[in-house]
Order: sequence, then structure tokens, then C-alpha cells
Amino acid sequence: MVEHDALNATREAYDAAASTYAQLFRDTLRDRPLDRAILGAFAEVVRANGDGQVADLGCGPGHITAHLDGLGLAAVGVDASPAMIELARQAYPGLRFDVGSMDALDIADGVLGGVLSRWSIIHTPPRQLPVILAEFHRVLAPGGHLLVGFSASEDPSHPTQVFDHTVAPAYRWWPDHLAELLRKSGLAEVARMVREPQPTDRRQFQEVQLLARKAQAGAEEPRR
Repeated sequence: MVEHDALNATREAYDAAASTYAQLFRDTLRDRPLDRAILGAFAEVVRANGDGQVADLGCGPGHITAHLDGLGLAAVGVDASPAMIELARQAYPGLRFDVGSMDALDIADGVLGGVLSRWSIIHTPPRQLPVILAEFHRVLAPGGHLLVGFSASEDPSHPTQVFDHTVAPAYRWWPDHLAELLRKSGLAEVARMVREPQPTDRRQFQEVQLLARKAQAGAEEPRR
């Protein structure tokens, strides 16, 4: 299990910031065409492999879950913060939102065509991240896809770096290092998108989104 002190502190911090967070990020995709594009590609590969069931893990106030629903996916949002889930339910009453933890999801084995983890792993202590990735693998159906977003560390000699997140302690990851952790968890990288920081961005970090795939039953993903 992820260290409970870190999890509880993060939950409490997001509960306290939920209303402000929802106001700041509700329209976050409007000015991010590349993010909309990678989410669209994720939706397409999920739909091509099954019935389009996906979980948006770390869904916050639910705006991305709603976007996935608009892309034709059967999306459910999950977040550790009860306050965030309450805001999501109020904003999108036609969608399902559950309180839950990424290290112990209340989801059956192998039922999801897709998992979205959009900057939701950043508060996970590095030594505990494999637990989270194993849980992603468990709930994905064979051939299912994971899209994980995170901020990149600056060089391969620093595979993880702490940064001063406003809400709770957070970590950046060297992309190749995270891709290797995914591979060890049974999730082979399919593609990645790297967004360079803009001059107006508060933090001058690269933003990375990795698309990975769980092997089909009886098949083995090629080794890199």
C-alpha cells in the first residue's frame, strides 16, 4: 500500500483546495490542442479494442472524465479526495464518480479498455510507484491502454526530482525511467508526447504523456 501518511496528507490538501482547483482547471483543455489530440488518440485506440470502458484515475473535479465521455468512452472518475468527487458529481450528474485510491482500486481484474492517469501519479513516493502501476495493469483488459501524464525531470542522472507543488509534495520523472517501470509492470510503451514549457508557464518543466498497452492474452509485447 502507498504510504498512508503521504496519501492522507495529499487527500486533505486537495479537499481543502477543491473549489479553487475546479475553478482554475475546469477549462484546461480549451487552450491545449496537443492535449486534446492525445486524448482523442487514446479514445480511438480504446474504442478499437472493446466497449470503451475507462477509468480516469485522479479525476479531480471531473472535467477530463466528461471530455472522455464526449469522445464516446464509458468513463468513470476516481479520486482520493471526497471534496473533489462531490464537485464532480454536482458538475456532471450524468456520469459516475467514486472515491478511491489508486493503490487499491475497487475495480475487478481485467475489465477496463483504458486507464487515464493525468498528473495523478505525481504525489506518489517514487519507491511506491510500482504498486500503482501494477494496479493499472491489473484492472486493464488484455490489449487495454494506459495514458499517463507527468512532468519530466531534467536529465537521466535524476530519474526522479521533487518539486514545490502548491498542494502537496510532488515528483518529476525522467521519461525513459518511467517507461521502463511501465515495461516491468507489463505495459509496453506505444507512443509519447513531449510538450515544451511555454514562456508564460509557471514551472519550466517538460510535460510528458506516455501511451502504453497491456499485452493481448497469450501474446508477449516486444522487448525494447
